[in-house]
Amino acid sequence: MFLDPEATQLRVSQKYDREYYFNTVTRESRWDPPTLSPQLGAKHILAKHRGSRRPSSWREENITRSESEAHDIITGYLNDIEQCDNAEDKDKMFGDIAEKFSDCSSAKRGGDLGRFERGAMQKPFEDAVLALKPGEISKPIKTDSGVHIILRTH
Repeated sequence: MFLDPEATQLRVSQKYDREYYFNTVTRESRWDPPTLSPQLGAKHILAKHRGSRRPSSWREENITRSESEAHDIITGYLNDIEQCDNAEDKDKMFGDIAEKFSDCSSAKRGGDLGRFERGAMQKPFEDAVLALKPGEISKPIKTDSGVHIILRTH
């Protein structure tokens, strides 16, 4: 992460003849200027419903379930995950369920959305991530995309 401006140098790419930012601590390079806002990280499981902004997914071309049914599905996944004895097992089960059942294309990565900055996600989703500590799982969250459970990773 580029959180320390003191550790960031502006360099020029020989290959692209373009300036880039290099963090001397993490050894990361990026084209965009560093940000002082910490990045967030999360995995999620999404159940879309017929009222979702795009009621289709990689799993189903035309999603016809109600919002209530989507909420029940997500609640069932959450109950299954909460039965795990430790954080490692919860994380594994979360990823397994996401891969098989999430209506988001992140399913192929076990629901992992990677890192993102504030403002990149829908507000209810971001608010839920911010309310969690890393390793914690949200209650069901409604967004325009559908109903989610979220596991904060960073």
